[in-house]
Formats: sequence, C-alpha cells, structure tokens
Amino acid sequence: MKLYSPDNSLLIEIQTIDSHPEGIAVVGKIMGAMPMKAVLRPEELRDGRSLLTWAVIRRLIGMMLRAPRMPKPDKKK
Repeated sequence: MKLYSPDNSLLIEIQTIDSHPEGIAVVGKIMGAMPMKAVLRPEELRDGRSLLTWAVIRRLIGMMLRAPRMPKPDKKK
C-alpha cells in the first residue's frame, strides 16, 4: 500500500503489517528510500478512533467498492 502527498509524490510505501508483542508492526519505506518500522500500540489505536468520522468511514467503504480506473487510450492524430 502506498500513501501519497497532495502533490502526488510518494511518501510511504507499506510493505508488511504484522503482529508485534507491543501491538501491530508496520514495515515499509519512507519516500521510496529510507526503511522504517513503526509499532501501533493499543492506546494509540484507541486514541485514533476519534479520527474516524462517519464521513471518513463512508468514503473508505466507497473507495473499496469502486472499480479501478483504467487509463484513457491516447487519441491518434
């Protein structure tokens, strides 16, 4: 999974999400080069619940159900 900045540059590429003794481990690369490993702890997950509004939940579900966009073919001149 990749996360992009508003200017469409790659910020984080998540490679794996796995169990960790302290919570959930997220492994990936920042800006395509710098390796990173982060741990999501239970207390942080509970604090993050306030970020999930009904509008965000609705948008997430819509994004998962939407068919991927196919690139438009180039018009021949």
